[in-house]
Amino acid sequence: MKPAHYRHRIFLDLLWILTVPSFAFVLALHLSRLHIGYFTPVAYFTFIVLWAVIKGQYRRLAQKRDAKHLGIAPIPCAVGKWPGNIDILLRMIREFKTSYVLDVYLRLFEEYKCTTLNLRILWTDTIISMDHEHAKFVLATGFNYFWRGPSQKERMETFLGQGIFNRDDDHRAIARPFFARERISDFDIFEKYTSQTLSILANFASLNRPCEAQDLYARFSLDAASEFLFGKSLDTLSATLPIPGKTVMGPKGSATEDTWGSFVNAFEMAQQNITRRARIGYFWPLFELFGDRNEPYAQQIRQWLDPLVQLALDEKTKTDKYGVCSPIADKTFLQHLADSTSDPILIRDQLLSMLLASRDTTACTLTFITYFMATYPHVTEAMRSEVLSHCGTQAPPSYEQIRQLKYVRAVINETLRLFPPVPLNIRESRSAPCVLPAPDRTYPSSQPQRLYMPKNTIITYLPLLTQRNPALWGADADEFKPERWLQPERVAQFVANPTIYLPFSAGPRICIGQNYAYNELTYFLVRLLQQFQSFSLTPELQPVGSLPPSEWKERKGRQVFEKIWPSSALTLYVKGGLWVRFHKA
Repeated sequence: MKPAHYRHRIFLDLLWILTVPSFAFVLALHLSRLHIGYFTPVAYFTFIVLWAVIKGQYRRLAQKRDAKHLGIAPIPCAVGKWPGNIDILLRMIREFKTSYVLDVYLRLFEEYKCTTLNLRILWTDTIISMDHEHAKFVLATGFNYFWRGPSQKERMETFLGQGIFNRDDDHRAIARPFFARERISDFDIFEKYTSQTLSILANFASLNRPCEAQDLYARFSLDAASEFLFGKSLDTLSATLPIPGKTVMGPKGSATEDTWGSFVNAFEMAQQNITRRARIGYFWPLFELFGDRNEPYAQQIRQWLDPLVQLALDEKTKTDKYGVCSPIADKTFLQHLADSTSDPILIRDQLLSMLLASRDTTACTLTFITYFMATYPHVTEAMRSEVLSHCGTQAPPSYEQIRQLKYVRAVINETLRLFPPVPLNIRESRSAPCVLPAPDRTYPSSQPQRLYMPKNTIITYLPLLTQRNPALWGADADEFKPERWLQPERVAQFVANPTIYLPFSAGPRICIGQNYAYNELTYFLVRLLQQFQSFSLTPELQPVGSLPPSEWKERKGRQVFEKIWPSSALTLYVKGGLWVRFHKA
């Protein structure tokens, strides 16, 4: 069934779920010759619940039997007080509202002393994992046992459609040639939008006014990505900026009331709704029976992209007519797509996926690097010293100079370790069970056995938790220490186990744009540090409800001393934005 037909799917599923036990209930009454009168509705409801419990227990016993036959262990299972672990589900939904990013899952791992856990919500296997061995199996060594699956495609269909993040076909074969070195080393676009961004920051600094850095970085990365991808900037840097002390919270940061604001609001609300669907789980369509909540946002996004796609296809028709063929180095990504397919929907969906990746990865990483530079002045000083030593005080950096910035690269890597732009990801096992490798020994009590992965089952792996795991990264795993990337013995540990670090995924579907991202990040930081020498947070300007709750100090890890509220909706962001003063050199 097509992912967009989620209403048909849930109707058929409910029909199947209710019809069989209903028939069994009627048959049981008939055979027993019982007449229960007014108690029939209560008896029927009780029978349905018992049916679900028995069915779930039967499935669980069958899995245990299969696991025993294979000589492996079942994945540890959460045990709630209510049927179907409904109490665990309700607790998670409640805690998501105020908890530190992914701490809801970390608490469960701590409670059950394991790194991979079956939540079994509503008698349905639902696996979560912070185990690097299991992430490696899902992404690389056992890649063919998993796919994106119908559940994820349903949640994301209206927004991302046939894009690279919502399909199993390797559309990256089309995109890969465009991300060759000669394309990513062309820094003209980076310089154009970096200069525009720094001009805005210089104006704020001259007035001693703080700036909402997360919003500005999102504009910078979106404008640069849009020109890189389809040869036309969305020009969001020229739109109205957030006003200190007056701008309210948006879906993923600050809300702005202008044309740019309508696009980004649709862009971010769609991501929020996809996250909400994932948290509700299998039955999310029941909450959207009378309307797809992402459809209005998708329509707004299409109003921006569809004219660009049609223009590219029209140009392709003209060039074909006159027999003109340009080399790939002279094309935009949109032109490259138009050369590869004439399907406007596929082109639009691929563009949107690339736009999402380009914008959110760069904006997120720059936001958290700025947060760290404001929090750790000695890091800023070391970065700036290296930049001035290799690149000077004014000239744009070259590709060769960027490669020499070891400490700046270490800061980027450390930021991506603590705050990977995609903090969690989802896959689904295919129509046959498989065997997960033995988990890592994060907890001494964890079983050193291989584990049984059920068929057609969702597994959520959590890079953010893996990358902060003290068993993998040492007792200082929660601390920001760029130096760890310059210490040979610690780098060797990562090289020996590369899947303990997954900001760009791994395996056959590793991010093809990671070199582009590293170059853009480094280029921007060079130009930023040439002009600005220090940064300071202005928490007094954060919108109400966007500062860390006091109860975080009662936990452990980074949340004890965090000065911002990191949150997640497909990608990471800072709740309420990041308000910062930039101080000129």
